[in-house]
Amino acid sequence: MVIIEVSLLSGFIMTSRSRMLLENRTIVKKIEVKANVVYIYLEKLNDESQTFTLELEQVIQVKNLKPASIKIYDYYQPGGLQISYYLGVGS
Repeated sequence: MVIIEVSLLSGFIMTSRSRMLLENRTIVKKIEVKANVVYIYLEKLNDESQTFTLELEQVIQVKNLKPASIKIYDYYQPGGLQISYYLGVGS
C-alpha cells in the first residue's frame, strides 16, 4: 500500500468535490483528513504514470504563505520517503 500525505497550505481546506473525485478512482483505497493533512491510501502503484489533483478552498487569508509538503511512501517501508513542496496554482 502506498500513502500520499498532503500537508495543506495554511488557511486552505480540501473541497468536498475534490474528495469525491479522488474516492471515485479505482486505485484509491481510502482518504483521511486529519487537522491540516490529507492522507490518500493507494492499493498499489505500477510503472504507469498517475496524476492526482486536489482542489483547495481558501477559508482564511494568510500573509506570507509558505510552501506545503507532499510525501509519498510505502505504508510498510516508510524509509523510502519522497518529498515535494507546492504553493498552489493561484499563489
